[in-house]
Amino acid sequence: MIGPLGLFTVLLGAALPLIDFFIVNVALPSMDSDLAAGPAMLELVVAGYGVAYAVLLVLGGRLGDMAGRRRLFLIGMAAFGLTSLACGLAPTAWTLVGARVAQGAAAALMMPQVLATIQATTQGPRRARAMSLYGATAGLSMVAGQILGGVLVAADVAGSGWRSVFLVNVPVAVLGLFLTARSVPETRSERPATIDVPGTLLLAVSLVSLLLPLTEGRAAGWPLWTWVSLAVFPFAAVAFFLVERGADRRGQTPLVPPSLLELHSLRRGLVLVVPFSIGFSGFMFVIAVVLQQGLRMGPVAAGLALVPMALAFFAASLAGPRLIGRFGTRVVTAGGVLQAVGVALIALTVWRDWSGLTITELAPGVAVAGLGQGLQLPVLIRLMLSDVPADRAGVGSGVVVTTQQSALALGVATLGSLFLTLAPTMGMRDALVITLLVQLGMIALTALLSLRLPRVMR
Repeated sequence: MIGPLGLFTVLLGAALPLIDFFIVNVALPSMDSDLAAGPAMLELVVAGYGVAYAVLLVLGGRLGDMAGRRRLFLIGMAAFGLTSLACGLAPTAWTLVGARVAQGAAAALMMPQVLATIQATTQGPRRARAMSLYGATAGLSMVAGQILGGVLVAADVAGSGWRSVFLVNVPVAVLGLFLTARSVPETRSERPATIDVPGTLLLAVSLVSLLLPLTEGRAAGWPLWTWVSLAVFPFAAVAFFLVERGADRRGQTPLVPPSLLELHSLRRGLVLVVPFSIGFSGFMFVIAVVLQQGLRMGPVAAGLALVPMALAFFAASLAGPRLIGRFGTRVVTAGGVLQAVGVALIALTVWRDWSGLTITELAPGVAVAGLGQGLQLPVLIRLMLSDVPADRAGVGSGVVVTTQQSALALGVATLGSLFLTLAPTMGMRDALVITLLVQLGMIALTALLSLRLPRVMR
């Protein structure tokens, strides 16, 4: 059984990769100024991390099942600290991109061990509480990343500027290593499977061929390679499914067993988490651009604008377990409705008072949206893993986090590209409103799909 300190430690490991996905959003202008990076290179700083992270997550879960989750967590934490140091010391834009790719790979070793360890060391009400805390940590980390990024860039500690958003991870990783050695128990699968090499390669090709061109295409002017890559994606995805299904039927253990997706709770939760995560990450990226480039706010103000969202998300996460006990999964539906109201309020506020817009005027919509998000994400994560057997915890958590991370990267690539494409011709106000309306459509889809969830959660 894992104790309170051990749970805190693995949740710290869950927070770091998610914070680092979002922390760069408010630091991108400073990176551009310092490294003369340009739009395409800046998007690679974001995409390189996100794609490497998404591609290797399921493999990281499998390695934890085989070699021990505590051991992989320690390796991932140490590698994350070292690659963060490399990011913070990067002398050129290309060096930074390379370090970010390595940082994403390190995160992929660490992150799946968090959910797998919780699954393997808790049960009953303790597991439900731990899963709720994980969901709260995940959501808060995504919001807190941009807030922390703004504060660090503005503080310019010892003249470090944007580099501090990476260097801050180093002492945290050292603390995490110390706490892990003292408080996190070792667990592994009783029936560890070998590495599924064909499945790993095909999953990597599928995700890279989709995410990389969507992220880089607009800034690079949509060259031929982006269209070739997108054309490869459906073939790679179909080949991945066929190879995995064949291995499953032969009694082998594929990277992503199709039989795992027969669990209704996991499959239905994954369907909901995709539009939720796309809308969430797209909003976070776009709002960072709007506040800094459109409204000429500094990084601190851009970060502080999201404080109401973080506070409301935290409050909803705390109330979530009690609300689930009373209303079941309809809490997710109610959260979708509240999130839609919040995003609509933001769109209306932007439309009515663009020239004099302040973070105070944005606060009501941002807070209501955060409240709705806090009622959705923790519940969905708990639901998705509720029926996954303990001996497949690493694979199950890898599938969940890969889906979430891929959707987060896809949100930046799609909604971010939509906004950046519309802004030069329509202006930032109209481009933002249209992007928010697209996000509203995704929120509506999530709310409608949530009606198909089982009313009662275990």
